[in-house]
Amino acid sequence: MSKIAHLLNTTPLYGMTAEDLSFSHDNISDVSDMLESGIKVIQYREKEKNYRYMYEQCLKIREMTRKAGAFLIIDDHVDLALAVGADGVHIGQEDLPLEAVRRIAGDRLFIGLSTHSPEQALDAKKRGADYIGVGPIYETHTKKNVCAPVGLSYLDYVAQNIDLPFVAIGGIKKHNLKEVYDHGAKCACLVTGIVGNKDIKQTVSELMQIRGWLSE
Repeated sequence: MSKIAHLLNTTPLYGMTAEDLSFSHDNISDVSDMLESGIKVIQYREKEKNYRYMYEQCLKIREMTRKAGAFLIIDDHVDLALAVGADGVHIGQEDLPLEAVRRIAGDRLFIGLSTHSPEQALDAKKRGADYIGVGPIYETHTKKNVCAPVGLSYLDYVAQNIDLPFVAIGGIKKHNLKEVYDHGAKCACLVTGIVGNKDIKQTVSELMQIRGWLSE
Protein backbone atom coordinates (compact mmCIF):
# COMPACT_ATOMS: atom_id res chain seq x y z
CA MET A 1 0.00 0.00 0.00
CA SER A 2 1.32 3.46 -0.90
CA LYS A 3 1.86 6.08 1.76
CA ILE A 4 -1.02 8.20 0.49
CA ALA A 5 -3.33 5.17 0.40
CA HIS A 6 -2.41 4.27 3.97
CA LEU A 7 -2.96 7.85 5.08
CA LEU A 8 -6.38 8.29 3.46
CA ASN A 9 -7.51 4.91 4.74
CA THR A 10 -6.45 5.51 8.34
CA THR A 11 -7.05 9.19 9.09
CA PRO A 12 -10.58 10.63 9.29
CA LEU A 13 -9.88 14.26 8.42
CA TYR A 14 -8.11 16.00 5.55
CA GLY A 15 -7.22 19.63 6.25
CA MET A 16 -7.38 22.40 3.68
CA THR A 17 -6.45 26.07 3.71
CA ALA A 18 -8.89 28.84 2.80
CA GLU A 19 -7.34 32.02 4.12
CA ASP A 20 -10.01 34.46 2.95
CA LEU A 21 -12.79 32.31 4.42
CA SER A 22 -11.09 31.34 7.67
CA PHE A 23 -11.83 32.88 11.05
CA SER A 24 -8.21 33.90 11.56
CA HIS A 25 -7.44 34.88 7.94
CA ASP A 26 -4.01 33.36 8.60
CA ASN A 27 -3.03 30.09 6.93
CA ILE A 28 0.04 29.61 9.09
CA SER A 29 -2.00 29.82 12.28
CA ASP A 30 -4.70 27.57 10.86
CA VAL A 31 -2.25 24.91 9.71
CA SER A 32 -0.46 25.01 13.06
CA ASP A 33 -3.74 24.38 14.86
CA MET A 34 -4.75 21.59 12.48
CA LEU A 35 -1.43 19.82 12.89
CA GLU A 36 -1.46 20.15 16.66
CA SER A 37 -4.96 18.64 16.59
CA GLY A 38 -3.69 15.50 14.89
CA ILE A 39 -4.59 16.13 11.23
CA LYS A 40 -2.01 14.33 9.10
CA VAL A 41 -2.65 15.74 5.63
CA ILE A 42 -2.85 19.39 4.66
CA GLN A 43 -3.84 20.62 1.22
CA TYR A 44 -2.75 24.14 0.39
CA ARG A 45 -5.49 25.63 -1.79
CA GLU A 46 -5.45 29.34 -2.57
CA LYS A 47 -7.10 30.48 -5.78
CA GLU A 48 -6.60 34.24 -5.53
CA LYS A 49 -3.06 34.67 -4.14
CA ASN A 50 0.04 35.61 -6.12
CA TYR A 51 2.79 33.07 -6.65
CA ARG A 52 5.39 34.68 -4.40
CA TYR A 53 2.91 34.85 -1.53
CA MET A 54 1.96 31.19 -1.99
CA TYR A 55 5.58 30.09 -2.29
CA GLU A 56 6.62 31.79 0.94
CA GLN A 57 3.63 30.40 2.83
CA CYS A 58 4.20 26.91 1.47
CA LEU A 59 7.85 26.92 2.52
CA LYS A 60 6.73 27.58 6.09
CA ILE A 61 3.93 25.03 5.90
CA ARG A 62 6.30 22.41 4.43
CA GLU A 63 8.58 22.84 7.43
CA MET A 64 5.62 22.59 9.80
CA THR A 65 4.17 19.47 8.19
CA ARG A 66 7.55 17.77 8.07
CA LYS A 67 8.08 18.35 11.80
CA ALA A 68 4.57 17.01 12.48
CA GLY A 69 5.03 13.93 10.30
CA ALA A 70 2.19 15.11 8.06
CA PHE A 71 1.73 15.23 4.29
CA LEU A 72 1.58 18.46 2.31
CA ILE A 73 -0.40 18.52 -0.92
CA ILE A 74 -0.50 21.57 -3.18
CA ASP A 75 -3.64 22.37 -5.15
CA ASP A 76 -3.24 22.87 -8.93
CA HIS A 77 0.39 24.03 -9.09
CA VAL A 78 2.81 21.20 -9.80
CA ASP A 79 5.71 23.65 -10.08
CA LEU A 80 4.97 25.09 -6.65
CA ALA A 81 4.67 21.59 -5.20
CA LEU A 82 8.08 20.65 -6.55
CA ALA A 83 9.65 23.95 -5.53
CA VAL A 84 8.71 23.55 -1.87
CA GLY A 85 9.26 19.79 -1.66
CA ALA A 86 5.61 18.88 -1.12
CA ASP A 87 4.42 15.29 -1.01
CA GLY A 88 1.74 15.66 -3.63
CA VAL A 89 -0.28 17.80 -5.99
CA HIS A 90 -4.05 17.80 -6.43
CA ILE A 91 -5.53 18.68 -9.81
CA GLY A 92 -9.00 19.23 -11.20
CA GLN A 93 -10.69 18.09 -14.38
CA GLU A 94 -9.80 21.35 -16.15
CA ASP A 95 -6.19 21.62 -14.99
CA LEU A 96 -3.15 20.14 -16.71
CA PRO A 97 -3.89 16.53 -17.70
CA LEU A 98 -2.72 13.95 -15.21
CA GLU A 99 -0.27 12.52 -17.73
CA ALA A 100 1.36 15.92 -18.20
CA VAL A 101 1.66 16.41 -14.45
CA ARG A 102 3.23 12.95 -14.16
CA ARG A 103 5.80 13.84 -16.82
CA ILE A 104 6.73 16.98 -14.91
CA ALA A 105 6.74 15.45 -11.43
CA GLY A 106 7.95 11.94 -12.17
CA ASP A 107 7.77 9.87 -9.02
CA ARG A 108 8.45 12.84 -6.74
CA LEU A 109 4.78 13.65 -6.12
CA PHE A 110 1.59 11.78 -5.43
CA ILE A 111 -1.13 13.00 -7.77
CA GLY A 112 -4.74 13.41 -6.73
CA LEU A 113 -7.56 14.13 -9.16
CA SER A 114 -10.97 15.62 -8.42
CA THR A 115 -13.83 13.53 -9.76
CA HIS A 116 -17.55 14.19 -10.00
CA SER A 117 -18.99 11.08 -11.67
CA PRO A 118 -18.47 7.33 -11.98
CA GLU A 119 -16.99 7.86 -15.45
CA GLN A 120 -14.40 10.28 -14.11
CA ALA A 121 -13.51 7.94 -11.23
CA LEU A 122 -12.96 5.03 -13.61
CA ASP A 123 -10.92 7.26 -15.90
CA ALA A 124 -8.78 8.48 -12.99
CA LYS A 125 -7.94 4.89 -12.04
CA LYS A 126 -7.14 3.99 -15.65
CA ARG A 127 -4.85 7.00 -16.02
CA GLY A 128 -2.92 6.29 -12.84
CA ALA A 129 -4.15 8.74 -10.23
CA ASP A 130 -2.78 7.96 -6.78
CA TYR A 131 -6.00 9.06 -5.11
CA ILE A 132 -9.19 10.91 -5.99
CA GLY A 133 -11.39 13.59 -4.56
CA VAL A 134 -15.07 12.65 -4.49
CA GLY A 135 -17.53 15.51 -4.56
CA PRO A 136 -18.86 18.01 -4.03
CA ILE A 137 -21.07 15.85 -1.84
CA TYR A 138 -23.22 18.80 -0.80
CA GLU A 139 -23.58 22.36 -2.03
CA THR A 140 -20.42 24.37 -1.40
CA HIS A 141 -19.28 27.96 -1.82
CA THR A 142 -15.61 27.66 -0.91
CA LYS A 143 -14.52 27.97 -4.55
CA LYS A 144 -15.86 29.63 -7.68
CA ASN A 145 -17.37 27.79 -10.64
CA VAL A 146 -17.91 24.61 -8.68
CA CYS A 147 -20.11 21.93 -10.20
CA ALA A 148 -23.46 20.91 -8.80
CA PRO A 149 -23.45 18.57 -5.80
CA VAL A 150 -22.93 14.94 -6.78
CA GLY A 151 -24.68 13.65 -3.68
CA LEU A 152 -24.26 10.55 -1.60
CA SER A 153 -25.05 8.20 -4.47
CA TYR A 154 -21.72 8.96 -6.14
CA LEU A 155 -19.93 8.48 -2.82
CA ASP A 156 -21.66 5.09 -2.52
CA TYR A 157 -20.49 4.15 -6.00
CA VAL A 158 -16.85 5.01 -5.34
CA ALA A 159 -16.78 3.27 -1.96
CA GLN A 160 -18.20 0.09 -3.48
CA ASN A 161 -16.55 0.01 -6.91
CA ILE A 162 -13.34 2.05 -7.16
CA ASP A 163 -10.12 0.57 -5.84
CA LEU A 164 -8.42 3.89 -5.14
CA PRO A 165 -7.98 5.81 -1.90
CA PHE A 166 -10.26 8.84 -1.84
CA VAL A 167 -11.27 11.85 0.16
CA ALA A 168 -14.88 13.04 0.29
CA ILE A 169 -15.23 16.81 -0.08
CA GLY A 170 -17.73 19.59 -0.65
CA GLY A 171 -20.17 21.12 1.80
CA ILE A 172 -19.24 18.69 4.57
CA LYS A 173 -19.90 20.08 8.04
CA LYS A 174 -20.15 18.73 11.56
CA HIS A 175 -23.88 18.02 11.20
CA ASN A 176 -23.51 15.82 8.09
CA LEU A 177 -20.05 14.29 8.65
CA LYS A 178 -21.41 11.06 10.16
CA GLU A 179 -23.59 10.61 7.08
CA VAL A 180 -20.49 10.86 4.88
CA TYR A 181 -18.68 8.22 6.93
CA ASP A 182 -21.77 6.01 6.92
CA HIS A 183 -21.73 6.05 3.12
CA GLY A 184 -18.22 4.66 2.90
CA ALA A 185 -15.80 7.56 3.24
CA LYS A 186 -12.81 6.84 5.46
CA CYS A 187 -11.41 10.36 5.08
CA ALA A 188 -13.35 13.60 4.69
CA CYS A 189 -12.30 17.16 3.95
CA LEU A 190 -14.01 20.00 5.77
CA VAL A 191 -12.83 23.44 4.67
CA THR A 192 -14.78 26.19 6.45
CA GLY A 193 -16.10 23.46 8.71
CA ILE A 194 -12.65 23.56 10.28
CA VAL A 195 -10.87 26.83 9.48
CA GLY A 196 -14.05 28.89 9.73
CA ASN A 197 -14.15 28.24 13.45
CA LYS A 198 -12.47 30.35 16.12
CA ASP A 199 -11.20 27.32 18.05
CA ILE A 200 -9.83 24.93 15.44
CA LYS A 201 -8.39 22.53 18.00
CA GLN A 202 -11.69 22.07 19.77
CA THR A 203 -13.50 21.75 16.45
CA VAL A 204 -11.15 19.03 15.21
CA SER A 205 -11.45 17.15 18.49
CA GLU A 206 -15.25 17.16 18.17
CA LEU A 207 -15.09 16.07 14.53
CA MET A 208 -12.72 13.21 15.24
CA GLN A 209 -15.03 11.91 17.94
CA ILE A 210 -17.76 11.50 15.32
CA ARG A 211 -15.64 8.74 13.82
CA GLY A 212 -14.58 7.48 17.25
CA TRP A 213 -11.15 9.08 16.98
CA LEU A 214 -9.44 11.40 19.44
CA SER A 215 -6.85 13.92 18.32
CA GLU A 216 -3.34 13.08 19.43
